[in-house]
Amino acid sequence: MAKKFDPNSEEWKINELLKEVIDPEIGVNIADLGLIYGIDYNETEKSIHIDMTLSTPACPLGDVIIKNARETIERYYPEYKINIELVWEPQWSPDMVSDEGKAMLNMM
Repeated sequence: MAKKFDPNSEEWKINELLKEVIDPEIGVNIADLGLIYGIDYNETEKSIHIDMTLSTPACPLGDVIIKNARETIERYYPEYKINIELVWEPQWSPDMVSDEGKAMLNMM
């Protein structure tokens, strides 16, 4: 399942922003695909750290997805240092897709 965040948190707001980033091969946003594993928002240090993965390590558009994610967050948090870390554990699987993403992919 896609990562769940407290709706009152800044992490939730950032995850919602990441729904603007579409995986060009699949046509679904990276949050609903379950590619976002964690978000750490630190107001004191003015930093945002995002752990994310790709559907496969050989994803040919991985650099584009990461660049789009960074640019999306920077647009809303221009004074923050954005760090996106690509992680491979746990390995992504279709089970991580949110219900909304499954509906978009006709997986329900």
